[in-house]
Amino acid sequence: MKVLLTGANGQLGHCFKDIFPSDWQLLATDSQQLDITDGLVVDNFVALHRPDAIVNAAAYTAVDKAEDEYELAYKVNAVGPKNLATAAKKYHAKLVHVSTDYVFDGTKRSPYLEDDLTNPVNVYGETKRAGELSVLDNYSSAIVIRTSWVFSEYGNNFVKTMLKLSQTRPELTIIDDQLGCPTYAGDIAKTILEMLMNDIQGGIYHYCGDEYVSWFQFASKIFAAAHELNLMTNSNVMIKPILTSEYQTKAIRPLYSVLNMDKIKQLDIKAPDWEKALIDVIPRIHL
Repeated sequence: MKVLLTGANGQLGHCFKDIFPSDWQLLATDSQQLDITDGLVVDNFVALHRPDAIVNAAAYTAVDKAEDEYELAYKVNAVGPKNLATAAKKYHAKLVHVSTDYVFDGTKRSPYLEDDLTNPVNVYGETKRAGELSVLDNYSSAIVIRTSWVFSEYGNNFVKTMLKLSQTRPELTIIDDQLGCPTYAGDIAKTILEMLMNDIQGGIYHYCGDEYVSWFQFASKIFAAAHELNLMTNSNVMIKPILTSEYQTKAIRPLYSVLNMDKIKQLDIKAPDWEKALIDVIPRIHL
């Protein structure tokens, strides 16, 4: 199978490349090699290479910065996916598009289902929801995977940030009233490959870690794992739980963005053990 991967230098892109089958052909691209926001460029690229599948791991993910860069975030998160969906349908390629839990407003208190009402509370979530709609409106056979709180040994993420800050700060204040499911990018990559290998019906699927936590609880797990692995350079760092109202950010975050995985579990895809993944990832992180 020939697969076109966008966003190849991001967390998911790197993990996807790491486990890509050796007997498949991978066209790994970043924004320099393929500008997904340009419809003609995308059409020409797909027409030339004729991939069997397209995996869109490209995204504008700077949640706070997006509040000031709506146009750029919209181009990458909505226009780009539309262009990929249009080309995938035209040239008969499968399409897997990755989205986010931030399409929800966080007011629910039970795990969100795929068909629950979306109501994003920030520009990032708004543009990602627009991307979902543009993909499915233009290519109903496409697969949209919503995931959450992604971490890995690559790029910038919460795990790396916590470990880095712990080296220089004696105390960290971490939000304790936002709840979500940490998800290892490598597990997402594995699930995408499984879905490509099978004739999966198009639509939206939720995929995330098996247990939800707050950011404070996530940080506690990170430091506990690092300590157990003897990788804590400052074992005396203190972490203090605070409320969202005590830590102002440009973008509003949903207080509850836990995803229900019942639909994807029907495909024999299980919720991944993110704590096990965390222990595997921490030794591979370079600060």
